[in-house]
Amino acid sequence: MITLFLKCLLGAVAVLVIAILSKSKLFYIAGLIPLFPTFALIAHVIVIQEQGALALRKTALFGMWSLIPYLLYLITVYFLATKVSAWLCLSIATVNWVLAAAILIYFWQLYQ
Repeated sequence: MITLFLKCLLGAVAVLVIAILSKSKLFYIAGLIPLFPTFALIAHVIVIQEQGALALRKTALFGMWSLIPYLLYLITVYFLATKVSAWLCLSIATVNWVLAAAILIYFWQLYQ
């Protein structure tokens, strides 16, 4: 139960830091905070405890490939941010992320 609380606390701290930075002169750093491996650390600890070091390596490799959907999300936001409403921009970017992630998962399962 304590470990679950610590995981929640870690996520809450990340959200708090994003909120504080987004209101500062360094607002752009708020885009770096989600890349701090908060959830990756949690996932990696759980994977290595449950599956071992080889599974952790495979998880890390998949994590590297998972940067592609995130990159597509960021590219979409970059190009649409000044062309459409913020909500439409973020919605399209999110749909692009979901589609790219689904394709990644499909091919990962196909070739693993």
